[in-house]
Amino acid sequence: MPKRGAPPEVNAGSMADIAFLLLIFFLVTTTIETDAGLDRMLPPIEPPNEEPPIIKEKNIFTVNINRNGQLLVEDELTDIKSLREKAKAFLDNGGAPQGSPEYCSYCKGKRNPESSDNPAKAIISLKNDRETKYSTYITVQNELVGAYNELRNREAQRLYKRDFTDMEADYLNPETDSGTKEDLKEKVKRIQDLFPQKLSEAETESTN
Repeated sequence: MPKRGAPPEVNAGSMADIAFLLLIFFLVTTTIETDAGLDRMLPPIEPPNEEPPIIKEKNIFTVNINRNGQLLVEDELTDIKSLREKAKAFLDNGGAPQGSPEYCSYCKGKRNPESSDNPAKAIISLKNDRETKYSTYITVQNELVGAYNELRNREAQRLYKRDFTDMEADYLNPETDSGTKEDLKEKVKRIQDLFPQKLSEAETESTN
């Protein structure tokens, strides 16, 4: 009786190659989403013996959001559509008297002496309720940051005939050459100094 032959061997080498090629394909074609967030920098820790700076009340622009998403801006109920213009008016007010060290020569606001002295002194204070919807919080943040960007764009157009947001995007772009980046760095810093973003977030609380 003839003996049965050994079962034929399966060459797994080609299967491993195919699996490796598929792995490379998925790695190359798959888009990995990154978490997006708000660009915020916390203030440096002050020395314990250093006295906190005195801030005039007129240099603080208060924005409160309650649990229902309603805005109270400078103690007035305000629609979200009006928030950006109110913030711009505050930042661009230039209320310091002419001839004083705090006078803002480039401000185009009403120069109300009861509002902010100059953009460097102007602070926007945002306070939320613990039950405020995240979407409302983001919308308010966008309007406030938009107020800064519109004023910065105005000054960038005046000085460099170009929007600040475009210059900043090119400066942060890793593909921009080093020579252009160095030139943009100085321009971006100058515009930021004209309207420094001082957005303070007070501690959240629950309302009745």
